[in-house]
Amino acid sequence: MIRSLVACAFFSTLFAASFVAQPNPKSAQDPDIMKMIKEVSAKRIEADIRKLVSFGTRNTLSEQDSPTRGVGAARDWIFGEFQKMSADCGNCLAVEKQTFLQPANPPPRGRIPEPTNLTNVIAVLKGTTDPDRVYVVSGHYDSMCTSPTDAKCDAPGANDDASGTAAVMELARVMSKRKFDATIVFMAVPGEEQGLLGATFYAEQAKVKAMNIEGMFTNDIVGGVTSQKASPNRNRVRVFSEGVPSNETEQQASSRRSVGGENDSASRQLARYIKEQSDKYLKTFKVWMIYRRDRYGRGGDHIPFLERGFSAVRVTEVDEDYTHQHQNVRTENGIFYGDTPEFVDFEYTANVTRVNLISLASLANAPAKPKNVALVTGRLTNDTDLKWDASTDADLAGYEVVWRDTTAAEWTNAKFVGNVITFTASKMSKDNYFFGVRAVDKSGNRSPVVYPRPAAR
Repeated sequence: MIRSLVACAFFSTLFAASFVAQPNPKSAQDPDIMKMIKEVSAKRIEADIRKLVSFGTRNTLSEQDSPTRGVGAARDWIFGEFQKMSADCGNCLAVEKQTFLQPANPPPRGRIPEPTNLTNVIAVLKGTTDPDRVYVVSGHYDSMCTSPTDAKCDAPGANDDASGTAAVMELARVMSKRKFDATIVFMAVPGEEQGLLGATFYAEQAKVKAMNIEGMFTNDIVGGVTSQKASPNRNRVRVFSEGVPSNETEQQASSRRSVGGENDSASRQLARYIKEQSDKYLKTFKVWMIYRRDRYGRGGDHIPFLERGFSAVRVTEVDEDYTHQHQNVRTENGIFYGDTPEFVDFEYTANVTRVNLISLASLANAPAKPKNVALVTGRLTNDTDLKWDASTDADLAGYEVVWRDTTAAEWTNAKFVGNVITFTASKMSKDNYFFGVRAVDKSGNRSPVVYPRPAAR
């Protein structure tokens, strides 16, 4: 009894600041983001997709020394385009080729018959005030026919994944004209069709270097295949996010099972953020959150990041047409097979690019996520006690506490609590809701939500 009274007195003092009213920074549309949305060009995206298709094949195992055909020609062209963008913005982009030797992993178990050099093409827009906080956006520039090891067949790969590569290039072109607090990495990777090889190398290097990657987007098959134009889902794009983290430890799993949280991984918060920000700016094109890591039996370049503890999502068109993916180009029984440009809706790809742009710009302008967010379980009460570490962001206004019913997919309520590091939600039991905390700056930019871990005190 004495122990309980002491605990009550402690929390009464600790959370006293939580009841002081604080003005809530407005979350208006950012005029610069509005300008960038308009600058995204479907015609530019179309030109980039057609140029990538013109290399005949971009199979990871194809020619690397031809100036006109093969994965090497595509690699060098992307690198050159990034260099031009950097020249246009006063060398604001650090452009590089990240080349590595991929060991042989021959069929039937693997897709690399002999050791092969692979090259990630990267353009880095360094942040101004928080450059160590990083966001990565990627597409894979390799392509394939029916066989992933056929390096000779024509593999146009217009949708899979010239569309995602073109989206990344358009993002770099538009966003490099601006400055952001955090760093943005624009990346085109090879080897996706051979086992997510380029992305795996980058993610592993990022882990070794202890990079602070707070979010990764991969754009893969975002062409809005034209054969599906009549779909009721035409004006939506899927964002896949995993619930249970791929790198979860047994101790973390035990904690999650005891209190819930299987729908509240950092990647799922990233997906919610993408939807929330897109809804703020786009009226006729929407994000459809899919609570899965990826589609059945398939995977993308976000997975190596997830496996190494980074938040990551996959962005993909809603209705796929498998006659225009991973096919030798041919007509058979009156049906055309092949991933060619006439089956890409370039305006759809432009809209997907805008979803990426809105989310990346909002993330890179917002303050960093609050750290060590905890839900305090040390006292039996119908209140909910939250705490977190103080942020060092210079323009921080404070924090928002958000909550929702345990069956709700998205955060439904928010309260700005000021620049404090504790808050008590009075007469709202932690057993009845899910809570989270996000940082807010003086311009009203908000970080993604952090789901609290349970803590005794």
